[in-house]
Amino acid sequence: MPKIRIAVAGVGNCASALLQGIEYYRNIAGTAAGAFVPGLMNPEIGGYHPGDIEVVAAFDIDRRKVGRPVGEAIFAPPNCTKKFVPDMPGGGPIVRMAPVLDGVAPHMRDYPEDQTFLPADEPPCDVEAVLRESGAEILVSYLPVGSEEATRFYAEACLAAGVSLVNCIPVFIASDPAWSERFRQRGIPIIGDDIKSQLGATIVHRALARLFSERGIRVQRTYQLNTGGNTDFLNMLSRQRLQSKKISKTEAVTSVLTHPIADEDIHIGPSDYVPWQKDNKLCFLRIEGEGFGGLPIEVELRLSVTDSPNSAGVGIDAIRLCRLGRDMGLSGPLLSPSAYFMKHPPVQLPDDEARRELEEFIADYRAWRHSTTASPTTKCTSPT
Repeated sequence: MPKIRIAVAGVGNCASALLQGIEYYRNIAGTAAGAFVPGLMNPEIGGYHPGDIEVVAAFDIDRRKVGRPVGEAIFAPPNCTKKFVPDMPGGGPIVRMAPVLDGVAPHMRDYPEDQTFLPADEPPCDVEAVLRESGAEILVSYLPVGSEEATRFYAEACLAAGVSLVNCIPVFIASDPAWSERFRQRGIPIIGDDIKSQLGATIVHRALARLFSERGIRVQRTYQLNTGGNTDFLNMLSRQRLQSKKISKTEAVTSVLTHPIADEDIHIGPSDYVPWQKDNKLCFLRIEGEGFGGLPIEVELRLSVTDSPNSAGVGIDAIRLCRLGRDMGLSGPLLSPSAYFMKHPPVQLPDDEARRELEEFIADYRAWRHSTTASPTTKCTSPT
């Protein structure tokens, strides 16, 4: 299969986990069809394997990363995720200086250098030109939460360069009708917004909340409290950067309930920054419900995950599904991949339904490859 040429905006922990994952799973192409590969939801998608993904451009603002090959930059401070590929190649494209815009929260200046961003003192590159010159087909956005201006800047660059966007952060582009229409008119697919973890706080919370509803238990109150020690959690100490994040995570849970729940009875969001946790994320989850005869049912759960690889396991699939959309000439938001992989997609679906529609999407792609007369199902993209 041809390479999937991607650019990465934000060479942080998530980018480190993604690039390590591409290398870790590079040699699974010969694995028997349908075989279980630990850590991957889909070892093969439409003929594409993780090793078919190639990073051709990378953007960041930190002086410890800018100017270095991306294979080295992913291990530079303040990155702190686990190095699970000991012999990771150190080459790749040079990380280019990006516009800072609103990518750095002011409070992060008050923390030690190994925990925070240190913007480089050099002019930003022409992002659109780099995208064109590199031949990138898909831009993966790993910008910090709350980077509203920066996200719109990269979306504009994608539109200008004809590059698809996999928007992994909670700034609403794919789920915004105006932006999604612009990508549709430009003729390029997009997946977003706000990536789910492979087995993280949101997906577990969704599963339990839906189980309550489907078994006739009314959810009365619930919370999800998260702590971590990476730059994502440090950045989110600025509460004004959390508005979209809280909307995204809350709607991801309430959308699977069969009954409404009052705003004051649900609290979901990052709770605190604990430096020594590094890239380990702890989730404390509680659901209180009313069961048979009005009697109480309560669930409490503690979940511990390595945060960034948990996200990369989903990103490696989203990238390949976006490439399938490009191959088929689809445009605008890809609905089933967005619903399955993202917390705030254009259309919310229960996870099992989203998975079924995703499998239909992949089947459509296989049919398209074998026949130029096959037409993609309307479930693939937003209606015109």
